[in-house]
Amino acid sequence: NHMPTITLRKPDIQDVSALRNIGIQTFCESFSDQNTEENMQQYLAEKFSEEQLSVEMNDPNAQFYFAETEGRVIGYLKINTGSSQTEKLEGQCLEIERIYVLKEYHGKQVGQLLYNKAIQVAEELQADFVWLGVWEENHRAIHFYRKNGFLEFGKHIFKLGDDEQTDIMMKKPLR
Repeated sequence: NHMPTITLRKPDIQDVSALRNIGIQTFCESFSDQNTEENMQQYLAEKFSEEQLSVEMNDPNAQFYFAETEGRVIGYLKINTGSSQTEKLEGQCLEIERIYVLKEYHGKQVGQLLYNKAIQVAEELQADFVWLGVWEENHRAIHFYRKNGFLEFGKHIFKLGDDEQTDIMMKKPLR
């Protein structure tokens, strides 16, 4: 009953459909219970089309990482720097926009591995802090980031289809 090795790799543009698949599956596992089918479909059509993901993969200020085991993508990370961050904040900073892991791999340190990669990149860039927005109802994620030393510093509105939701903004100073 050993845990197979989990490796991280940077996907390239050939991986866009794999990114779309892991993106849609993990988003649905995380949020479909709490949102309408229409709002979910609208959001996924906007954010997870191959066109949109290709644009993001080609963005020099955005980076993706896949977590893989035995040739299967089981989670991913998206980080943003510079003008690609979803909010304009003062200072040299890095945004963790997404860390998602397939439900069957929850509790197996996959999220922590992806998170550690984000921190490593932030430190290489000599960022002053790392920040993110997390849905106020996503208690699992909020707990994970608090455990990793993040503090709340504000809120912003996130639109899922026609539903306006409150995201808690959290940050962690690095120096």
